[in-house]
Amino acid sequence: MDGAPPLPDDLRAMLESVRRVGRPRLVGGGVRDWLLGLAPKDFDIEVAGTDFEGLRRALSPFGATDIVGRSFGVVKVRAGNGSEYDFSLPRRESKTGAGHRGFAVEPDPNLGDAEAAARRDFTVNSISLDPFTGALIDPFNGRADLRARILRHTSSAFSEDPLRVLRGFQLASRFDLRLAPETAALCREMAPAFAELPLERVWGEWDKWAVQSVRPSRGLEVLEETGWLRHFPEVAALRGTPQEPDWHPEGDVMDHTRLCLDALVSLEGWAASQAGRRRMLSFAVLAHDFGKPPTTERAEKRGAMRWVSPGHESAGGPLTDSFLHRIGAPVGLAPPVRALVVHHLAHHHGRTGDFTDAQVRRLARKLSPATIDDLAVVMTADALGRPPLAPPEILALIERLRGRALHLALEAAAPRPIILGRHLIAMGRRPGPEFKPVLDAAFEAQLDGAFTDEAGGLGWLRERLK
Repeated sequence: MDGAPPLPDDLRAMLESVRRVGRPRLVGGGVRDWLLGLAPKDFDIEVAGTDFEGLRRALSPFGATDIVGRSFGVVKVRAGNGSEYDFSLPRRESKTGAGHRGFAVEPDPNLGDAEAAARRDFTVNSISLDPFTGALIDPFNGRADLRARILRHTSSAFSEDPLRVLRGFQLASRFDLRLAPETAALCREMAPAFAELPLERVWGEWDKWAVQSVRPSRGLEVLEETGWLRHFPEVAALRGTPQEPDWHPEGDVMDHTRLCLDALVSLEGWAASQAGRRRMLSFAVLAHDFGKPPTTERAEKRGAMRWVSPGHESAGGPLTDSFLHRIGAPVGLAPPVRALVVHHLAHHHGRTGDFTDAQVRRLARKLSPATIDDLAVVMTADALGRPPLAPPEILALIERLRGRALHLALEAAAPRPIILGRHLIAMGRRPGPEFKPVLDAAFEAQLDGAFTDEAGGLGWLRERLK
């Protein structure tokens, strides 16, 4: 298999078996990733020249075969080592109704390589590869587009599925691609079809953008070029909202946000994180200035009339909630993202001196379930999104806050109450409505530094109960 990507041994054996009944090709994202020098995460195989039963029989010795859909001609093989591979027959698709699912699909074992590739969304995804000779089959010049970093639709059939526009949005961000002008024009014509998309599919594309981007600003560029940004009004409002040039020479709030997002994915705190934290940080940086459009005004500041946005941090909280709801985000994502948005300027509290222990404890409590370490990453991305201004003073403030949190062991978790109901019971008190005000007061005293351990807390409690 010289010239082909390295393949797992079990997949090689399957391909040899399938070769006896048909003509296997590696297709889709795995080929694209390999051509980009990336390790393919998934291998999809399309097999012409055989029927569904012939394909299933050839694969059955290698593990459980799940019939994903006989009408779709797809067989999923679960090998003994836990690996999964999708084998499919070439198929024709015809539009039968509105939306992402409005297609009639008909497997066609006799479909040629070019005809099979024509149904794929973008030319960079229409390249297939002979796993035995290493020969590329590229009827739509996808490899040239990949080299030029161009995202171009494969055929006019692209317009039949509106989800493909959002696929372009996340693919542009994941692989640093620009939309071909003719593809952008076609997507603009498709903008009204957004309403046909199921919310879970909209979320699926936004989630890939949040977790896998190498240049997230490219995705926002795609949404602007195609007119699809209007479907996300909280983001669309950033364009044209002015900023004070002395503090934000980079442009309007959209320009700033795009620069912040690209800065974020270059930070170790994002790159080294698991998907859940990446997701939270990406949406927090995207939304951190959602509150600026409704609060920006001309006002006197430091002896001159300037653009200011008083209270934009708190104003961004409800807008963050509405945006995440609009794109179908999981309910649990909103609280930490909103907390990071509302407190993204907390580092400026230390501009005239050190952060007090009480400030840091209370901030950690307000951020939970996000953390001060999460907030520091968001703040850093925000600071780096104002070129050519250098942010050493701001970065020093962020490190001061992070250092104080580290000293208090609060950088990765909020403080937890030391005094609990069991302590009141141990002092002879019966559980009842009076417990809550006492426990709330104890926690407030703990945050203020009145005590830092259980012994100190019990002493405070005895005095309180007197």
